[in-house]
Amino acid sequence: MKVRRIDHIVLTVADLEKSMRFYHEVFDMPVLKEQNGDDLITLRCGHQLIRLQKAERPTDLKAAKPTIGSADLCIVAGDNLDDIIHHLNSYYIEIIAGPIEKHGAEGQMTSLYVHDPDNNLIEIAVYKNK
Repeated sequence: MKVRRIDHIVLTVADLEKSMRFYHEVFDMPVLKEQNGDDLITLRCGHQLIRLQKAERPTDLKAAKPTIGSADLCIVAGDNLDDIIHHLNSYYIEIIAGPIEKHGAEGQMTSLYVHDPDNNLIEIAVYKNK
């Protein structure tokens, strides 16, 4: 098998609308209409998708124990770090760690860490020389 990339991730959330507003407003992720419904919201994150679901979503195609607040993911930003910090502050988003120098899939990066409304850990990374 030749794996190319991750297509999407699914986050289990307590409140679909609240989480959708957070990812749409804070991270400027467009909400896609084609998959939206009462139990699933899809947002575009670069070339990938983030889907939001509630734990009780009526489907067999989900994790065995979908748990609110158990995700830890990294998104890559195209802005400079000072602008990102200013943007997060303007939304009253607490930066819980960072800036921290890290090594990611494409090399050296600097990361900030925040929590989403469900306490999922969101790492915001800016790559050096990218």
